[in-house]
Amino acid sequence: MESGFLMRQTMRWFGPADPVSLWDIRQAGSAGVVTALHHVPNGEVWPLKDIKKRKSLIESAGLTWEVVESVPVHESIKTWQKDSNRHIANYKQTIKNLAASGIRTITYNFMPVLDWTRTDLNFELADRSKALRFERDAYSAFDLYILKRVGALNDYSRAEIKRAKSRFDRMSAVERKTLQRNILAGLPGSEEAFSISTFSHTLKNYEMVDSTRLRAHLVRFLECIIPEAERAGIKMVIHPDDPPYPLFGLPRVVSTSEDIELLLNAVPSQSNRLCFCTGSLGVRADNDLPGMVRKFGDQIDFIHLRSTIRNGVGDFFEADHLDGDVDMFAVIREILAIMSKRKVCIPMRPDHGHQMLDDLRKKINPGYSAIGRLRGLAELRGLEMGIYKSIFNGAVS
Repeated sequence: MESGFLMRQTMRWFGPADPVSLWDIRQAGSAGVVTALHHVPNGEVWPLKDIKKRKSLIESAGLTWEVVESVPVHESIKTWQKDSNRHIANYKQTIKNLAASGIRTITYNFMPVLDWTRTDLNFELADRSKALRFERDAYSAFDLYILKRVGALNDYSRAEIKRAKSRFDRMSAVERKTLQRNILAGLPGSEEAFSISTFSHTLKNYEMVDSTRLRAHLVRFLECIIPEAERAGIKMVIHPDDPPYPLFGLPRVVSTSEDIELLLNAVPSQSNRLCFCTGSLGVRADNDLPGMVRKFGDQIDFIHLRSTIRNGVGDFFEADHLDGDVDMFAVIREILAIMSKRKVCIPMRPDHGHQMLDDLRKKINPGYSAIGRLRGLAELRGLEMGIYKSIFNGAVS
């Protein structure tokens, strides 16, 4: 392997209000940041002056703005309502403005209504650090007995309904409110916060949108914006669904190898690319992550590395970066092989992290504390260098 083809190490930063500063990120060993203009309303154009101001701020700390994460896709596009054309025009202008500022990679997702979803933002582990967790029975209890979604009973077996009712009955009023907040408004980077009433109303927009139609809307969106991205030299990298299966009766179409293949083949372009997230995809036992890197390696332009521990009923929590159900050694080995073949350095960030040590006494963005991600970055950097030195430099055949 030629010298220099290691992943470009970054961290996510939520802007000037983030409790983790740019200098914290630089001290952690990152070369750059992944960020977005979260103050711009979903669906509106990102002003050129705001982009340049954010970029200048990042560069003043000796860092680079490596990747945009994310430019949200407005709900009217996902459901293809009458104002979708206006939001697509806005998206195209944002692409132009980012390109004019020298930023070349844009992350987005196509998850209906909710972005990434967890039921517990402070799950205590054996060592008393805290992690993000998705508990299936708590989610079902919310869906059936707090949200009271129309038709929800049809989505569960009798055993699942029984467990959900038992879980609901054991919750205090405070626990029920916390669960609601965690699901509807508790995660950093989410596109919108919802109340029960607004969430229920938004779900109605999907009554006629199944997985086939949602995928068609995604392809139609790409057919509109990829030509603009090509002209601007922008790579659009889609983030997989998190969790990678339907929630609240909503379809999800970027959860499996088959989903990704359909998407990339539907709009073939050097601008239609993939953000490979081991945490999201790794929640499904049927996703072969090293195999997916081999299969889609030529189309991967951004990487999220994290691991989860899952069980047979649909629960999972964020594990240490080198533990859990993801074979991180095999994944990174395949990534290094792909980068060597392509002669590129793909940006990577250690995704999420445990709240630990001094960060336990601080207010943080759930999953994005400084020390937990620093530990993850250090572990991933060490694993990558070990693989690079031992395998690709010829010490191991």
